[in-house]
Amino acid sequence: MQKVKFKEWDCILEYGTYNNDRIAIQLNDAEDGMPIATATVNLPELSLPPDHVFIKSWSENEGMAEALIKANVIGPSLGSIPTGFVTASLHKLIKP
Repeated sequence: MQKVKFKEWDCILEYGTYNNDRIAIQLNDAEDGMPIATATVNLPELSLPPDHVFIKSWSENEGMAEALIKANVIGPSLGSIPTGFVTASLHKLIKP
């Protein structure tokens, strides 16, 4: 069970997949299991190696990439991907 501190929450990571088999990461409250945030964003129109993820770090997810890097879940940003008015960051997944 992987734990991550995101903002004021102690979270447990839950891994899943999107309908195109890309990795999805959900953060759930470590105390009650309630959903806190979805860390990843699916951008099906872009190619993506199987061990990489796009991280949503805007709006309510501000600071997400930093929290996951600190917890050694993802590596440093490999670039930014425009998604409309915001950008997602590309990262290699360290711990599946």
